[in-house]
Amino acid sequence: MQEREHRCVICDGDMLFEVPPCQDGHDECPELVCTRCGAAEVVAPIVVHLWSPGKGRIAPAQRSAA
Repeated sequence: MQEREHRCVICDGDMLFEVPPCQDGHDECPELVCTRCGAAEVVAPIVVHLWSPGKGRIAPAQRSAA
């Protein structure tokens, strides 16, 4: 099992986390388990979509005062 050090909110400190055996068939399982208390943590990438005002406008342009 692969081990990493992360902050455990239950133990309130930096603890070793290990990747448990994955039964779902993932190549890199996003679940980690604290080796001290057994708390599970899911580590997944965050995807952010930004709206660019110049391309593909969705909202109408605002009016300006005359």
